[in-house]
Amino acid sequence: MRRSPSLVAGGLVIAVMATLAILALLWTPYDPLVVDTTARFSSPSWQHWLGTDQLGRDVLSNLLVGARTSLTAALAATVIAMTIGATLGITTAVSPRWLDGVLSAIVTVVIALPALLLALVLAAARGPSTSAAVAAIGIAAGASVAAVTRFDADGIVRSSYVLASRYSGASTSLVIRRHVLRNLAPTLAVQASGAASIAIIAESTLSYLGLSTPPPTPSWGRMLASTQQYLLVHPLLMFWPALFVCITVLGFNLLGDGLRERLDPTVAQYG
Repeated sequence: MRRSPSLVAGGLVIAVMATLAILALLWTPYDPLVVDTTARFSSPSWQHWLGTDQLGRDVLSNLLVGARTSLTAALAATVIAMTIGATLGITTAVSPRWLDGVLSAIVTVVIALPALLLALVLAAARGPSTSAAVAAIGIAAGASVAAVTRFDADGIVRSSYVLASRYSGASTSLVIRRHVLRNLAPTLAVQASGAASIAIIAESTLSYLGLSTPPPTPSWGRMLASTQQYLLVHPLLMFWPALFVCITVLGFNLLGDGLRERLDPTVAQYG
């Protein structure tokens, strides 16, 4: 089987970003929260590789901690989305027709609700927080995962070998474990990558709007929000966090494309 360039490129990008996030736990060039008004708007230099912001804080240090914040939130939201989506999707596929209709209707309603609206509701109830944003993103993305999973799982459940297994007396739980989950694994892997990509964008958007990670914790979205007024005079302050968001999203998308090429027989044959 030939190596997928998308899989290699996407995996490399995500590995680099994950390494930066882990590095921020151990070391940053400067304390990202320390204000130095004498070093405001410093250009990139040997002292501050990416310069400083309007408060004299080191931009690189804030980007590293922002990577940790954004990737952790995206990972948590992805786990929630995949858990909800896979559970609902498989359940609807193996359920009686009336329960399938009820669960499908719930999924359709949730898909119609944007993550931003869910985040606003949770923020009103609990106040803006990372956990509220993660929950909103996870629920919203989970509904989309459930819809795709349900479609694929339904085809598996109706296949001849699964029907033969059920006629031979296999329980529903055994059918799910032995046949459905095994055959859904490629689809779920690709969906996880896509959900992570969406989670990065959603978390950055919610942080930008003040509905996710509260200050003073750095995040890419909050960096964009705090520097937007200086766009015309100091464009690099917005350029760096925007670049990190775009590269990370691109990495997850490439990873998803590569996984689909590697795991989907039809794509592997005709791609």
